Amino acid sequence: MKHLILISIAVSFLFLSGCAGQSRLIDNEYETVTKENLQYYLYFPKDYDKTEDEEFGLLLFLHGGGESGAELEEIKKNGPPKLLVEGKEFPFLILAPQNPHKRKWWNIHAVNQLLDEIVKTNRIDPKRIYLTGLSRGGSAAWDLAVQYPKKWAALAVVCGMAPVPYAHWIDKKLPIWVFHGDMDKVISIEESDKMVAKLKQMSYDVKYTRYKGVGHNSWARAYTTDELYEWINNQKLD
Repeated sequence: MKHLILISIAVSFLFLSGCAGQSRLIDNEYETVTKENLQYYLYFPKDYDKTEDEEFGLLLFLHGGGESGAELEEIKKNGPPKLLVEGKEFPFLILAPQNPHKRKWWNIHAVNQLLDEIVKTNRIDPKRIYLTGLSRGGSAAWDLAVQYPKKWAALAVVCGMAPVPYAHWIDKKLPIWVFHGDMDKVISIEESDKMVAKLKQMSYDVKYTRYKGVGHNSWARAYTTDELYEWINNQKLD
């Protein structure tokens, strides 16, 4: 009898040990909360205060990696903010936030929340919201066009990169203008070549300016192209 009890205990131990070693699959959930502190500049055209009921377009500009995680003043070095410092006037508002992280990609969902707040609290035509960015900001602009496809009246990307399959998720009606230098050693021009080729294959409305002999700073020429802003200002969602 004693031997039977010992055998029973041993079998039970082996059974429990076997169960303890088995893999498990559980289902659960966890609500995450992500906060982002975005500093920004907001430009108002001179005609904005002349009327109380007219709505204006807005251009969202995303800077490159060189201005990330620094003083807000840094974003005045390139793109539309640089032109504003030099005295250029625009017919639409310009929202220029700063990526607070030196070595992180833009938090595009935080940027979208900021944009929604600016649109809500100012006289902005929701059918005339434009998007542009250079380098890391250009990549983020592609992302925003994918994640929020019905939001933009026009998209201008300068030396950015994006996976070619993104082309399938961008609004087919979105007018697009891409700029890139063929001597870019930071983000290869092949990024834009392949994306533009795919967009054209799918019959998108896309313009492509390919600068010969220009490196990564193609934004110096792209953002001083007056035709770009005329083109932007003429776009509107249906």
